[in-house]
Amino acid sequence: MNGQKKLRIGTRGSMLALWQAEWVKSQLLAAHAGLTVELVTIKTMGDKILDVPLAKVGGKGLFVKEIEEALLEGRTDLAVHSVKDMPALLPAGLHLAAMPPREDPRDALISRNGNGLNQLPNEARVGTSSLRRAAQLLHLRPDLHIEPLRGNVDTRLRKLETEGFDAIVLAAAGLKRMGLSHVISEYLAPEQILPAVGQGALGIETRIEDDFTNPVVASLAHQPTMTEVSAERAFLRRLEGGCQVPIGAHAIMAGDEVVLTGMVADLGGRRLIRKEMRGEPQYVEVMGERLAEAVLESGGAEILGEIYERL
Repeated sequence: MNGQKKLRIGTRGSMLALWQAEWVKSQLLAAHAGLTVELVTIKTMGDKILDVPLAKVGGKGLFVKEIEEALLEGRTDLAVHSVKDMPALLPAGLHLAAMPPREDPRDALISRNGNGLNQLPNEARVGTSSLRRAAQLLHLRPDLHIEPLRGNVDTRLRKLETEGFDAIVLAAAGLKRMGLSHVISEYLAPEQILPAVGQGALGIETRIEDDFTNPVVASLAHQPTMTEVSAERAFLRRLEGGCQVPIGAHAIMAGDEVVLTGMVADLGGRRLIRKEMRGEPQYVEVMGERLAEAVLESGGAEILGEIYERL
């Protein structure tokens, strides 16, 4: 290392975000002797607006904008995000420098009595503010009543009891990281419900020109995760999608190939376009774009057009 020995990590203040930032801090300290790392907690717009569905207040940038501003202004040296919260396009001057090994990308159903999705009662009330989850749940179970659910992981789990939901749906990764796997009633496989782009992955964002921070965080980069998530984000970028539209994607390394599945649905889950593509790891950016084109040509463009007209 050069003369600099301190890094400042920008993070949200939720329990899960702090866990993730602390984990990155511990990995950096273990890998680099003499380094000191400080957490800088930043409140984002998404943390301030808790009573409105994400789709109505701007979607993906809500949980990262203020953190990226601190990075660009030099108040922090890196940011730790849940990749699923990140827009497809990053601000000029910033990049995703590293992603550690991905945690479980699946969604998880937590029900009041331990029932799985197929065992929920007719017209069950299910809480989620994700249009992606809502559309796919309704595609599988049109009888369900999907109702808005915002807040941190602990808040949402509490609302399962206090607001009378039959079940709620959360990302499995967050529950596992916080030691809450025991509350999960059923893991929803990607074959049932495609996860959000980048779900389960941590993104370490830095300034492209930062000659000190980039080599330091490179020790955390896990190439299979970066390849898979790059494919998913290329799919999202071509669709120009955010939280206002039900878009899902999941890529996985299968031998020497990457298998990428992508989905677009209407808000009620009646029409759902789902496609799969295989390709070599070095071409995942092109593959993501081509899969998006295939989805658009198969009816996805019409679905997205109708949704954007309503916004």
